[in-house]
Amino acid sequence: MVTTNLPGKIASERTAHVIISDQEAIAIAQQLATEFAQNAAERDRDRRLPYTELDRFSASGLWGITVPQEYGGAFVSNATVAEVIATIAAADGSIGQIPQNHLYMVEAIRLNGTEEQKQHWFKLVLEGKRFGNAFCEVGTKTPVAFKTRVTRQDDGYILNGKKFYSTGAFFADVVPVVALDDDDNVVVVFVDRHAEGLTVIDDWSGIGQRTTASGTTILENVVVQERDILRHYLAFEQQTTMGAVAQIIHAAIDVGIARGAARDTIQFVRNYTRPWIETDFEHGYEEPLIIYGVGEIQIKLHAAEALLKRAGLFIDRAMADPTEQHGMEASIAVAEAKALADEAAIFITNKLFELSGTKSTLSQFNYDRHWRNARTHTLHDPVRWKYFNIGNYFLNGVNPPRHGAF
Repeated sequence: MVTTNLPGKIASERTAHVIISDQEAIAIAQQLATEFAQNAAERDRDRRLPYTELDRFSASGLWGITVPQEYGGAFVSNATVAEVIATIAAADGSIGQIPQNHLYMVEAIRLNGTEEQKQHWFKLVLEGKRFGNAFCEVGTKTPVAFKTRVTRQDDGYILNGKKFYSTGAFFADVVPVVALDDDDNVVVVFVDRHAEGLTVIDDWSGIGQRTTASGTTILENVVVQERDILRHYLAFEQQTTMGAVAQIIHAAIDVGIARGAARDTIQFVRNYTRPWIETDFEHGYEEPLIIYGVGEIQIKLHAAEALLKRAGLFIDRAMADPTEQHGMEASIAVAEAKALADEAAIFITNKLFELSGTKSTLSQFNYDRHWRNARTHTLHDPVRWKYFNIGNYFLNGVNPPRHGAF
């Protein structure tokens, strides 16, 4: 366990490339994925935190691709954002998850930030600065019940609370904290990673996503100013793309994990898997039932990828023409993508072992990281409620809920 009040090994001075197109974003993601995949199994096995990889990732400009064009960003398609995240997650599921809350906060600023906040934070994002997160708490009635509070003082505000599941906070330059204000409204408070009273503890012990450092954040009388507070509750007073943006990134992480597992399944079967004793085949990849299983994997993966891309285009439409109907349709489309991504990730990461055989369970391959990552990340929000809300929308005309988990 590591406790730190400072960014540790994260570079305090960092500049980032500014990406100008969707095509460039995808090309850079593919290049980085090739690099990140090389030692992904070892990082997971040894729980070696990806400091160097994250610096490469954010310096590439990929963390700034959703900044609006009027503030200097490319504002790429949400289908592109999803493909970028899926590409990185296929290489390393943990690294693929870390920018989720960063991208969530960029959208939150776009929707409800003041002009001063947009000018300030978008500039820092384009320079390569990273947002973490300190959103959820443990011991409350629901995941969106908060005890953390930001209280007005004579010369500013004081922030106090304790958070868990703080993915990205350990590696961040700025930690956005969800809190209740004096009127019990949900706000986000941006806290400098060096701020006095902010402590981040790397005590994440989950079976999967082991190098996300998704641990504890403690806030003790942290002094903040008016500009640091984003009125986040405004994003959910009407139908916006806030929840859809949050969820499509989660869906992309699951698709990426599934993609990585499918890749390793094919590679292992082609190189190691033996045919069953009741056949006369020379190689495992000739066995009809193994071929059938690979067909199942590819169909589920391609279906999940197709729904993911479709969901991104629905969000694009809702952003271009932000009507209530377009917003609802985007939320439903993303929920469909998330539901199928969840199933595909669990199915494929499990099928890897069934098709590959006993040798694939050896620790030298560390293929179990795919299943552990999928099982852990798909628990982020219950997929059963995706199915319920999708069905209720189409069957009974009930509008989807407005929150960050849908």
